[in-house]
Amino acid sequence: MDRDTAIPDTAALPGPNAQAWIDFHSEYAAASEYSHEFVWDVTAKADGPFVTDVDGNVLLDFTCHIGAAPLGYNNEKIMSKVREFDLVEPTKIAGQDMYFGIGGDPETADIPGASHLMEKLVAISSDYEMDTVFLSNSGAEAVENAMKITHDYNPTAKYAYAFEGSFHGRTLGTLSLTHSKGVYTRHYPEIAGVKTLPFCDCDDNCECGFERSDGSQFRTALEPEGGHVEPDEVAFVVLEPIQGVGGYRFPNEAFVSEVDDVCKSYDIPLIVDEIQSGVGRTGKMWASDHYQIEPDVIASAKGLRVGATISREEIFPSEKNRLGSTFGGGDLLASMQGVFTIEAIEQHDLLDNATERGRQAKELLRDNASSHVEDVRGKGLMLAVEVDSQDNRDAVVAAALERGLLILGCGKRTIRLLPPLDATEREIEMGISILCDALDTITPRTH
Repeated sequence: MDRDTAIPDTAALPGPNAQAWIDFHSEYAAASEYSHEFVWDVTAKADGPFVTDVDGNVLLDFTCHIGAAPLGYNNEKIMSKVREFDLVEPTKIAGQDMYFGIGGDPETADIPGASHLMEKLVAISSDYEMDTVFLSNSGAEAVENAMKITHDYNPTAKYAYAFEGSFHGRTLGTLSLTHSKGVYTRHYPEIAGVKTLPFCDCDDNCECGFERSDGSQFRTALEPEGGHVEPDEVAFVVLEPIQGVGGYRFPNEAFVSEVDDVCKSYDIPLIVDEIQSGVGRTGKMWASDHYQIEPDVIASAKGLRVGATISREEIFPSEKNRLGSTFGGGDLLASMQGVFTIEAIEQHDLLDNATERGRQAKELLRDNASSHVEDVRGKGLMLAVEVDSQDNRDAVVAAALERGLLILGCGKRTIRLLPPLDATEREIEMGISILCDALDTITPRTH
């Protein structure tokens, strides 16, 4: 496949082969959430955003597996490095049961592993004075470990704060912090003491209480006189700098600054969940870099290929067995891919590319989208198109798939776009053109 000339080419979806795979899978798999009836043929040609399914359909993927494949498929910026090595078996070891190394000296090792990935993560988080990393297998585990280390940091704590619209994972612990859709959390027990604050994405005339002259709802709750929560009993505040599943909501900067300032005032650890927004997706390495905020813990995954909890040494437990191997990550291949992803972002100026291609996408959408589009927003290549109803959103996602474009919904009526970080001008123009055609199936454009 030639990425420079490839175009989407689809017949009916799902095709007969895809349907056979879906039926085969469903015979044995527990009920779960699938966004599209699309079956990637892992043996067929794919490059960057272009991917082939088991019926030979070629699609343009603007989901990047919800950001977990930040450079798309078979990208040479990573593959050219990976194929240099004869990988071993197993590539994954049992958590923290052993170390793995490559040759005699980590400084000259040919293959980067978990230790090198942690070195990279410390380097890209140095603005926040972070120096210590714990690797795990997923984003939910990264958040779970963030919860554990902050409770260890303040062992008498009873409370924690999360935000309306948040999504932090599907483990029982992280579900206690998740406040987006009831379908994620209903029937499940919750950790006691988790309090909820509004997530403010207001432009003007803020109704969330974060610009009140007498102090925000958060600040007044912790005041020594009149507050109802003792600050030293709060283990952490957890915040998505940009909400993902909740609808690609970009926060009011005064709100973020207020949360950060209150946390500093009372020495409450601030955890930022960068599972979907981190590792270059927004045009900066961390979405937090866009705001006046200094997190104490970063939870990362998806584009990183592994889960990672990043913080300062004093926040991590001093005893070796406090985190242990259950949530420990020891994956050689994933660690290597994580290192190569960070290197590709740095060596190929992909932060600048994400910023420029994101600007291009927003301009094209604002100039050409139908009257049903109520908002276009985004940072870098974390982009959102808000339409006027959930039914119309779902219809647009389906119509885009028919035309060969993979996109995703989120929130109540938002379409999210996550093109590869090295997306080209041609690919953005093509994808947005297909999306606008899909929007026109709902109503003709009026301009």
